[in-house]
Amino acid sequence: MVIPTYNERENLRQIVERVRSCQPNVDVLIVDDNSPDGTGEIATTLALNDQAVKVLHRETKEGLGAAYIAGFREALRLGYDVVGEMDADGSHQPEQLQRLLDAVEHADLVIGARYVRGGSVINWPWHRRLLSKGGNRYIRMLLGTPLSDATAGFRLIRKEALEVIDLDSIHSRGYVFQVDLAYRCLQEGLRVVEVPIDFVERERGHSKMTPDIALDSLRRITKWGLRQRMHQLKHSGDLGSSGTKLGG
Repeated sequence: MVIPTYNERENLRQIVERVRSCQPNVDVLIVDDNSPDGTGEIATTLALNDQAVKVLHRETKEGLGAAYIAGFREALRLGYDVVGEMDADGSHQPEQLQRLLDAVEHADLVIGARYVRGGSVINWPWHRRLLSKGGNRYIRMLLGTPLSDATAGFRLIRKEALEVIDLDSIHSRGYVFQVDLAYRCLQEGLRVVEVPIDFVERERGHSKMTPDIALDSLRRITKWGLRQRMHQLKHSGDLGSSGTKLGG
């Protein structure tokens, strides 16, 4: 499981311990973006005490997508067949990881989804829930995806899928990276499956999502959607076989 961190010293130790306790056969790769609060030092200690925990120290904070891409590349270099995504703040429950592990046996990308039957969001204020659900509806409408929760960050993806979508071509660095990754998989005809999970609002620390980040994500998704519509107009009937590529 790739766990990106920036100022998560209050949460990192606990989430890694929960993953290792629930899934002893699952390794953890912490990707720290030079956290000023000492998260990187905690990550190093965890790695020294458990050979199944590794840490990748990055020099600068470049966004969630950049951290995940770095983590994916490292996981591929180390020879892993399945790579996961998980937040460090405890919002994704390691106790539910088995649901994703079962599903990835027959899928290329598995998304732990909040908005499918059996999924839930716990302790979010109504306006955040409304914004999240509305954003996912907008994505479905604009990009034509079947996903209920394209923005979710609790995932497993197969090595072959990462190779097909070409990590070098992904330029999304913020939270919109999740949408970008899922959409690319769908465009390539890969099997994407959603399984229900319970998303729990963090108890410690502060969310990295800001209005500016949300607005940037909205701009990018709108740009992609308009690009796809133009492609459909120019190549009517061809989209089902070729699709359009995201980026920028």
